Amino acid sequence: MRRLAFALLAASASLALVTQPVATAAQSRRADSTVQTLAYGSDEEQVLDYWPGARADAPLVVFVHGGGWKRGDKNMMRGSDKLRHWQSQGYAVASINYRLVPDHTVEQQAADVASAVAYLKAEASHLRFDANRIALVGHSAGAHLVAVAGTDPQHFRVAGLSMDDVVGIVPLDGAGFNVPDQMGENPRLMGATYRQAFGTDPARQRALSPTFHAAAPNAPAFLILHVQRDDARRQSNELAERLRVAGTPASVQEFRGRGLRGHAQINRDLGDPDYPATPVVDAFLARVFAR
Repeated sequence: MRRLAFALLAASASLALVTQPVATAAQSRRADSTVQTLAYGSDEEQVLDYWPGARADAPLVVFVHGGGWKRGDKNMMRGSDKLRHWQSQGYAVASINYRLVPDHTVEQQAADVASAVAYLKAEASHLRFDANRIALVGHSAGAHLVAVAGTDPQHFRVAGLSMDDVVGIVPLDGAGFNVPDQMGENPRLMGATYRQAFGTDPARQRALSPTFHAAAPNAPAFLILHVQRDDARRQSNELAERLRVAGTPASVQEFRGRGLRGHAQINRDLGDPDYPATPVVDAFLARVFAR
């Protein structure tokens, strides 16, 4: 059972703030009519929702939710602009749950992302999507986790994967790419969340920092998006620079929106054709999914 309902998420004054997109009942029914909920592990939190694409060889977008590493849920995809838009592109879509702190660790969360990808890839012919065209998209804490999976090969290796088993990584307004740098950011609101997730050991904090794993091998390409937050801007650019030095294509783009409101907006509005980040993500996915 997930620990916190979406009403509490909306009230939370932290980077974990996420909001459920508004959709009409008819739109939600159409988008969710073919959803399957599948277990990729033995823990009750190791489950995912899957929507097939338009064709048996459709690419797959895997979404990893945010929530400060301690809350959030795969159900945020249901009824969202992201789901409707990616389905309109013909893509298959998966939205994963992962084990949450404090009962589990961020290391286990990164392993869950890799395990979910491995499960989906193994089931590709049954689920009817192209196993060679999988992209990871994550928001907030989920942005950190997809960046960890895309830079630290141990997680994919343990799951029986290589870094080339995904074609691209899209972190949405993440931070924690450089965890030691993040620990002192906004301590009144986020200090306890960061300490709970990353502890106080600098070696562990570095080990959970995508910036410090950005030497090759990495996932093949990164699109790093953020809103007008100083920490997200600083850490996104630092990660991209480290990736580029390693020979990994990485681009960064900033979008309007400040503080928690902007942080929530990039997740809520992605997929809305009028939201500026939507065509940017579209172009990236089209490029990495091109045969």
